[in-house]
Amino acid sequence: MHTGNSRVNTPKFTHYARLLFIHIILYAGFMLDDADRRLLRYLQSDPEAPVSDIADRAGLQPTTAARRLDRLRAQGVLRGSHAVIDWAALGYAVEVSLRFTLEKTQARAFDEFQAAARNIPEVIAIQTFLGRVDVRLSVIARDMADYQRLYRDSILTLPHIADIEALMHVATLKTSETLPI
Repeated sequence: MHTGNSRVNTPKFTHYARLLFIHIILYAGFMLDDADRRLLRYLQSDPEAPVSDIADRAGLQPTTAARRLDRLRAQGVLRGSHAVIDWAALGYAVEVSLRFTLEKTQARAFDEFQAAARNIPEVIAIQTFLGRVDVRLSVIARDMADYQRLYRDSILTLPHIADIEALMHVATLKTSETLPI
């Protein structure tokens, strides 16, 4: 017998699944469907491929693929593309990872350190952490004499340093920003 209330026979898990779906939409801001995942997978494998080739491999029309890629850019999923530079090929034979613990006695210590580090041309990456290490800088130098000059004249003059640990780069075993989509 039908009571007029269509929710009577709806299982509870369906209600929770709907809530989870709404939560994902609200907090993630977007959902990837199979076509989006195919586009991202092919774009990761060949970021220089023309949209028409990526569309063909993903089974989409070029205009549809372009529209979807534009939407993914607008949503912040695709943040752009960049050149990967081989620093050694340009004469930078030394790469060092510097891990810093900062003095936290001044409210702006963290911001002042980061601002000063950004002004050092040989700093190619800045990462921040929660834990014992506050900041990691990747720096490059032409040779050890150049690194010593950089360390003495630029690194040691950064504000609010409590401790520094230097790790000399030996080899890169894996570098990838590809995700299993």
